[in-house]
Amino acid sequence: MSQTSLKQKKKNETGSRNSKDSLDTDKRKDSEKSGVRLSTQGSKELSLPKTDSRGYLVRNQWSRTSRSPSTRGPSIDEPRSKSTSLKLPSSSTTSRTSSTSPSQQDSLKQLPEEPSPPTPPMPSTPPMPLDSRPPTPPEPYSSSRRSTKMHENPEAWAHGIMGDIRDSRDSTQLRDYPRTPPTEWKSYAQRRSTYSSQLDRDCLSELPRQHHQREEEDEDEAYWASVKTLYEKIPSCSRPRPPKPKNAITIAVSSRALFNMVDGRKIYEEEGLEKYMEYQLNNENVILTPGPAFRFVKALQHVNARLRELYPNEQDLFDIVLMTNNHAQVGVRLINSVNHYGLLIDRFCLTGGKSPIGYLKAYLTNLYLSADSEKVQEAIQEGIASATMFDGAKDMAYCDTQLRVAFDGDAVLFSDESEHIAKEHGLDKFFQHETLFENKPLAQGPLKGFLEDLGRLQKKFYAKDERLLCPIRTYLVTARSAASSGARVLKTLRRWGLEIDEALFLAGAPKGPILVKIRPHIFFDDHMFHIEGAQKLGTITAHVPYGINQKMNN
Repeated sequence: MSQTSLKQKKKNETGSRNSKDSLDTDKRKDSEKSGVRLSTQGSKELSLPKTDSRGYLVRNQWSRTSRSPSTRGPSIDEPRSKSTSLKLPSSSTTSRTSSTSPSQQDSLKQLPEEPSPPTPPMPSTPPMPLDSRPPTPPEPYSSSRRSTKMHENPEAWAHGIMGDIRDSRDSTQLRDYPRTPPTEWKSYAQRRSTYSSQLDRDCLSELPRQHHQREEEDEDEAYWASVKTLYEKIPSCSRPRPPKPKNAITIAVSSRALFNMVDGRKIYEEEGLEKYMEYQLNNENVILTPGPAFRFVKALQHVNARLRELYPNEQDLFDIVLMTNNHAQVGVRLINSVNHYGLLIDRFCLTGGKSPIGYLKAYLTNLYLSADSEKVQEAIQEGIASATMFDGAKDMAYCDTQLRVAFDGDAVLFSDESEHIAKEHGLDKFFQHETLFENKPLAQGPLKGFLEDLGRLQKKFYAKDERLLCPIRTYLVTARSAASSGARVLKTLRRWGLEIDEALFLAGAPKGPILVKIRPHIFFDDHMFHIEGAQKLGTITAHVPYGINQKMNN
């Protein structure tokens, strides 16, 4: 080795020894400075934490039994805001460390860590209450603080790094596979604005629908209220309710008696049922013309209207039933015609070709009027008052404000016993018989019940002092002689308790001219020659086939 190299080696050893001595001197000065006690206002003293030569806090600085806060690194479960509140002298240490040369920093890394001097015991000063301690303001995050935590508690720092990695991985998964975030991540307002629920949208869409439905219901109620008010103001539109059948006087009328259906009847007889049905369906909107019983039904309705004026709750009224063997498909034309003329007929019986006689008793029929004489005879055999209707050959003006009904005496209101005597023994024997049995009432005939019904309704008007304005008027038009046989007839009516408004004894004279004067809505008689004579003069007649005159239908 040369002398020059030896000198250089000694020089290097001397420099390193001087740098080591200077470092030791700096350490002692820093320890003396950190150990100085600072006095405050009063006797309370606080000592600053001691640091090592690198400026890091010395571990186990406080005793485990001390109530002062520990300076250990925060665990994973504790938030960062709960870390040590003591301020570290990191600024001076960092500046001192950064002022050294790179060679010195390398030599510092090779130096072994020297043990820290023992910490003197704390004076027995009563600890401050936790609530009374002033809050420590948060420190700004810096790289020096992060490095300090890493050296204070490496395990906690490692757990924190692993937690950050897991959070970043979870956030990546959430970004790739979106899921509904937990409710604690965002406030209610943020969640509601970002994740609006389907229920809220349904509720919001339901509100306009409910409001629109309420508006429609209000409009419907207002409409029906206005319609009700309109119909109440129009008397003609107020349709009265039909009376109860058990209290009413039921008049069953066939379709051919109520309307003129001669054309349809001709098609039925010549071409058969199918053509008749086709004809009625093609003409169901064509209104039928009035038949023989039409004016009679209109007069019955007028009586009902007058009774309802005097007795609003009256049930003893006329009830008209349309009884026909027509098919149900023809019913549309019948209904259209009934409504066209304003007839209050609510009960229909359409038997489709079957005889309707079997339904007469079920309908509690008091009188059956038909254009078919065979059905009338069937009804008579069933004990129901019936008559075959014939229209007048001439037009005649009828009274619209009064129901006028004319009856023959024998075999109509009374029995046919007196006619049997006249046909078998002659008129002389007949007169002697009637004088002998003058005080003996005659037996009742088929139309006696209908006259009783009319008399009962008349008494309702008499009770209201409406005798002169009574809408019902009855007539007795008989071929009897008043002097020889008229007394027994009047006494019989008196015994029955019936009143007849007009009694006309003709003593065998024609009845047609008298009926023209009366202008009844219907005239009941058992002799066809009286029916035909009255029909020629324009009177609407009804033949009653009873007793010995049952076969006299032509």
